[in-house]
Amino acid sequence: MQNRASNRKCVKKSHRAAQFAVLAALLLVASVTGCGYHVAGRAGNLPAQWTTIAVPAFKNDTTRYRIEQRFTTAVVRQFVQRTKYRIVQDPANADAVLRGEVVSIETDPMLFNAATGQVTMMLVTVHTKVQLIGSKDEKPIYENNDMVFRDEYQISSDVQSFFEEQDPALERMSRDFAAQLVSNVLETF
Repeated sequence: MQNRASNRKCVKKSHRAAQFAVLAALLLVASVTGCGYHVAGRAGNLPAQWTTIAVPAFKNDTTRYRIEQRFTTAVVRQFVQRTKYRIVQDPANADAVLRGEVVSIETDPMLFNAATGQVTMMLVTVHTKVQLIGSKDEKPIYENNDMVFRDEYQISSDVQSFFEEQDPALERMSRDFAAQLVSNVLETF
């Protein structure tokens, strides 16, 4: 009787060991082969022979002073941080050229102070165009004729502590724009 009980324990232990071995093997196979997922921005959908991308200053179609510089700088920073490409300014020295244009900027009141009727929050909307073209064949790799970004900022009603919040809002927006653009270009959406 005692022999049967010890045999059952041995069978259960060997069954668990077999289950563990199968599970370990499956995990090993899954980690080696991958599941088709990859880190965003690392897909490598751009031509493998490219090493440089030119990012000339964006064109500014708005009346907002130096907005194109913010957006160009943010895009260059994102490419440098997230890719292996060398970023240059001169299109003649690059495998591809990323051209951008700030088409419009709009500011609209969002919230009002109920007592005074003064605007307390504004919404900034920026419309841009971007295009990535291969230098050799001049074939568009990525193009978006209306990338829209929005951000909001508060307006202080206290004159003594007034701080212009539109510039920090545009700075945040340029970083968000650049991150989205570089992701889109790398993934060729």
